[in-house]
Amino acid sequence: MDHAITQYIKKSYSLLIGERTAEQIKMHVGSAYKLDAPITYEIKGRHLIEGVPKTITVTDAEIREALSDTVDQIVKAVLDALAGTPPELSADIVDRGIVMTGGGSMLKNLDIRLREETGVPLAMAEEPLSSVVLGAGQMLNDFNLLRKISIPE
Repeated sequence: MDHAITQYIKKSYSLLIGERTAEQIKMHVGSAYKLDAPITYEIKGRHLIEGVPKTITVTDAEIREALSDTVDQIVKAVLDALAGTPPELSADIVDRGIVMTGGGSMLKNLDIRLREETGVPLAMAEEPLSSVVLGAGQMLNDFNLLRKISIPE
C-alpha cells in the first residue's frame, strides 16, 4: 500500500516522498471505501523537477484511488479464499463472520468494502498488529489446532 501511495504522489505531483510519509498518508487519509466526510492531509517532499522541498495537500479520494488496485487484490483474495472453503466451514463463516487482522486491516472502511463484496460480517481483531504473530505461535504449539483449521488442497 505504501508503495502504491509513493508512486501515485510521484506520478500525480512529481513529488518524491519516503515510505514513512506514505505510511502516515495511509493512516490519516487512506480508505478502502468512501468516507462519511472528506478529509485532507498535508505532505512534504522533494519536487522531482525543481529539486526543492514542496508541500501539497492530498484528499482521501486521491489516496483511495492510489490504493484501489491493492484493495481490489485484497478483495479478490478474500473472495477466492471463501470460494475454496469447505461447506461446513462456510456455514461457520456466515454465522460468525471474518475477523480481520494485520496492519492492512486497519485501513479505514476496509471492513465495509469487504462486507459489501462478500456479504459476510466482519470484525476487527482487538490487537490487529500482534494477533497474526500470536495466532501463528498458538498454531505451532498445537498441531491438532493447525490440522483442524487448515484448508485441504
